[in-house]
Amino acid sequence: MTAVFERLEEVATAGPAVATILDALGTVLDPELDEPITDLNFVRSIHVDDAGVSVHLRLPTSFCSPNFAYLMASDAQDALERVEGIGEVHVFLDDHHDSDKINAGLAAAAGYKGTFGEEAEDSLDELRDIFIVKAHTAAIERSLSEMLALGLTTVEHIGEVLLRDLPPGLKRGALMRRRANLGLSLCRNSRVLVGDDGERLPDDQIPLRLRFARSVRISMEGNAHFCRGLLATRYADDAECDGTSGPLITDTRSTTTRSKGTQP
Repeated sequence: MTAVFERLEEVATAGPAVATILDALGTVLDPELDEPITDLNFVRSIHVDDAGVSVHLRLPTSFCSPNFAYLMASDAQDALERVEGIGEVHVFLDDHHDSDKINAGLAAAAGYKGTFGEEAEDSLDELRDIFIVKAHTAAIERSLSEMLALGLTTVEHIGEVLLRDLPPGLKRGALMRRRANLGLSLCRNSRVLVGDDGERLPDDQIPLRLRFARSVRISMEGNAHFCRGLLATRYADDAECDGTSGPLITDTRSTTTRSKGTQP
């Protein structure tokens, strides 16, 4: 029996396996844009059968950085392999100039350097750390801008805002996750506006740090908008999954297997 779900809102009828797969993929972020690949429509298709799951990814252009492309594909595979009882996991990157190399590396569990060999100039961890720092910087700006918009602080006192002062919500949650990723203090009495090392800034450096954080946030959001436009244009003629829609999801598991949830 085959079930095809053309829109994400139809997943509720697909049983727990498909929803769990989407949740796992939703934890994978574009390293430069700091947004889930599911929100960016980078997940092209998901196929579930009695053996496991196959996922195809796509990017806005064929020449997106191979480092970023590999990072997202590898993170997607790791996220899915952590799902209990999912079975075999296969992740493929489509329509990229290094698709063959990346897909072969993922299938062989060769790792980043094993996949790219001498072309792998930096370690994947170093690359990831660079973008976690950027994401933290942007999260600082979003949180403090919200405080200003709500009238909870002033520009003159913005350097004194503590984590406990932030209103609950997505912006605070994102900032706390980025701090945790960097190993920074999560103490509620910690200052929000800090350096990359988590240390308090001298008063005369606060305006410069805030301007820098704002420029990082604007750059990331602008790039995300640009990438969405490129993806929509590139896949406008894709009859199964254009660049503005979520993944095409097919489920060919037997009825017995489906009744067991994520068990293959």
